Amino acid sequence: MTIHAAGVALWRRTPAGELEVAVVHRPRYDDWSLPKGKSDNGETVPETAYRETVEETGYRPVLGRRLPSAHYSVEGRAKVVDYFSARVAGGSFLANEEVDRLRWLSPAKAAKAVTHRHDRAVLAELTAVPVDLTTVLLVRHAKAGKRDEWPGEDDLRPLSPAGLRQAAGLRRLLPLFGADRVHSAPLVRCADTVRGVAEDLDTQPIAEPLLSERHYWDSPSAGVARLLEIAAAGGTPVVSSQGGVIPDLVTRLADLGGVELPAVQAKKGSLWVLSLTPADNGRSGAAPRLVAADYYPSPLPAPRPSGKY
Repeated sequence: MTIHAAGVALWRRTPAGELEVAVVHRPRYDDWSLPKGKSDNGETVPETAYRETVEETGYRPVLGRRLPSAHYSVEGRAKVVDYFSARVAGGSFLANEEVDRLRWLSPAKAAKAVTHRHDRAVLAELTAVPVDLTTVLLVRHAKAGKRDEWPGEDDLRPLSPAGLRQAAGLRRLLPLFGADRVHSAPLVRCADTVRGVAEDLDTQPIAEPLLSERHYWDSPSAGVARLLEIAAAGGTPVVSSQGGVIPDLVTRLADLGGVELPAVQAKKGSLWVLSLTPADNGRSGAAPRLVAADYYPSPLPAPRPSGKY
């Protein structure tokens, strides 16, 4: 049976704006590595990465784009470690049973300090694009039963029991990526999928008609422009939309950004973590540009992320 684990390339900026990455010393192995650890039962991969980072370093991470996974053997068993870029949001280091020392180093010095080759591959990918990216959390609404079995107006169709479980999973998952505001196509099932996240932020979902199936196809370019406008406002927005919109929207963003993607999926309750360059509000006025897109087919722990694209 494969051992599953998750970790982060934890980074911060110095007061002078220099990039630093955390490397940790594990006395059990006498090695220097990136923070990581094994998954507990019932955890999603992002939950493992977040928990292990807090336990090993004392710092609270904000997860971002996926980085290369490590594959190796431990005592004859296959092990997979999924990594994320992660910005420090707070906390401080305190030595513990797993980690007795932590060093903040430039990426180049960190690559020399770590013991394992796979950690160097993670660090190389971390710095392959700017780390200061904007994240958009694009959600397809959770399960809402069958349209032909709902007697009322389709826009009012509510979440099913399975959909409520997916919404609860998203309520746990999205804050790990720093969700700070919520947008939604104006359908009950779309808004209710992310309402719990909005409640935790003490806000309400902002209605986005251009990102609903009813209006998106009147002008897909207007829908893309609206998504980029949401991204340009900064922070980490959650956007809840529909299965008839998301594949085309993500594909168009990828084409604009020059990002190669396989066939874009959008299962009910799924999540796309879209990493975009921040808006350039200076003379050029450049819009955000997609640089990476990671797909999570479910917010629940059983299905694992399908990988980094």
